Amino acid sequence: MRAAVYDRYGPPDVLRIEDVPVPAPAARQVLVRVEATSVNLSDWETLRGTPLYSRIGGMRAPARPTLGSDIAGRVESVGPDVTRFRPGDEVYGDNLVLKGGFAQYAIAPESALSRKPEALTYAEASTIPQAGVIAWQGTAGVQPGQRVLINGAGGGSGAFAIQLAKRLGAEVTGVDNAGKLGFMRSLGADAAIDYRRADFTRTGPYDLVLDLVAHRSVFAYRRALAPGGRYRCVGGSMSALLRVLTVGSVVGPLTRRRIGVLAVREGPAHFEPVADRCVAGELEIRIDRTFSLDEVPEALAHVGEGRALGKVVVLVG
Repeated sequence: MRAAVYDRYGPPDVLRIEDVPVPAPAARQVLVRVEATSVNLSDWETLRGTPLYSRIGGMRAPARPTLGSDIAGRVESVGPDVTRFRPGDEVYGDNLVLKGGFAQYAIAPESALSRKPEALTYAEASTIPQAGVIAWQGTAGVQPGQRVLINGAGGGSGAFAIQLAKRLGAEVTGVDNAGKLGFMRSLGADAAIDYRRADFTRTGPYDLVLDLVAHRSVFAYRRALAPGGRYRCVGGSMSALLRVLTVGSVVGPLTRRRIGVLAVREGPAHFEPVADRCVAGELEIRIDRTFSLDEVPEALAHVGEGRALGKVVVLVG
């Protein structure tokens, strides 16, 4: 099979397309013929090996030779003890542990997959498992009339988060680069901020700040929150996350704010509700561009360099 592989951390040019053996599923694993894989910021981070948490399992060299976790395709074969799927089933899921989606075939745990809704294309289904779950859990608990700010709102998770927060009745502000202001408004954002021109931590106060690219100080985040407000980050620099986990746990309660890291729960039970709302027309899937397997380096750069408006998908099949 053809696969995008790499053996050292670095920029997109460390990737190469090679012919490699088709893997065989072990117990409770499924071999998926990949049709589409969406690109997440986590792919970019694991390609470059930064922040440091992206090297978990492979400090000196990548733990997995092929990136790509949000896959959609058809079951080719199943390993022993698989009971939920059989060859020919259309599936999708977040294969975050094993990855391998930027290839013609990928091995995934049975528990990571769900049957693809008939109403969604493979490309559409591949956009949901990781980005949709982050948005779904990140906006949970929002009440009508609350002020919500989403930092990094012009990307995949942000596009879902804007829509979800609006459906919950919030007043939503999106933050990203200048090229994404119109895109965020088109998703329903009431206000859009270019982070290069304005400091969003001085524009509140907000009842919820969902930070998808954390890099500021805990005290700046505290300033952005209304009393009783919540700050949740997922992704960002290692130093910012450590500050949130340590200093934030003290500063938050002392100032009647909640400052912490969003502990994302994975799996079909968490991404299926998002897919159901996409099928029902309550959420719109925004795919900026599609790339071929040969163009995986370009696809990763498009996301990692902040140019993607919503999701980017690699069409493999």
